[in-house]
Amino acid sequence: MAQFAVIGLGRFGSAASLELMRMGHSVLGIDNDPKIVDKYADHLSRAVIADVTDSAAVQELGLDNYDVVLIAIGDDVQASLVSVVHLKAVGVTKIWVKAISHAQHLILHKLGVNRIIHPEEEMGVRVAQMLSYPMVNDYISLGNGEFVVEITASERLDEISLGEVLHQDNKTVEVLLIKRKTQILVRPTDDFILQAKDILVIFGPLQALRNIAPKLI
Repeated sequence: MAQFAVIGLGRFGSAASLELMRMGHSVLGIDNDPKIVDKYADHLSRAVIADVTDSAAVQELGLDNYDVVLIAIGDDVQASLVSVVHLKAVGVTKIWVKAISHAQHLILHKLGVNRIIHPEEEMGVRVAQMLSYPMVNDYISLGNGEFVVEITASERLDEISLGEVLHQDNKTVEVLLIKRKTQILVRPTDDFILQAKDILVIFGPLQALRNIAPKLI
């Protein structure tokens, strides 16, 4: 179990906090609005009212003891940037920050935060990918143009071998596992016979995955 602190409990910050709690982590929620803190007090490990633009308040929070601090402040760019400075001053080493503009992104990059998040842009990209490839349930970018994608086999793929569908003589695409109801098969061979609604987890470069996409619809 890791310990996370989330600064700003608006829609983005509260959603991240609650999901971290659901995953079994400890979460400290921080906001300067007493009503918001009261709303989530019973749902988080701890929730406090604090103004993170106040260096003394940040020092009292002991945030250097947390694995990651996520700054999820909404439209107040100045408060977000000032809080980064205060966090670094008290020795916080892992800082993730929500950004709402490219100018803010540039400043955050100069400040040396670990990760800058653009929620609306990132979600927009994910939605576009899902619309373009409707057979894809979810995906993870591993960088360098390589992805892991989760796909549900369509009715058209019922009783067809894996090799026939993916032409696995092309080794750039690899099926990591197939889930069928409660069964999980790791690294299936080309002669594995698919059934409709099988869930395939596939790894490969983006272009190779695009090439096989029409075969999976």
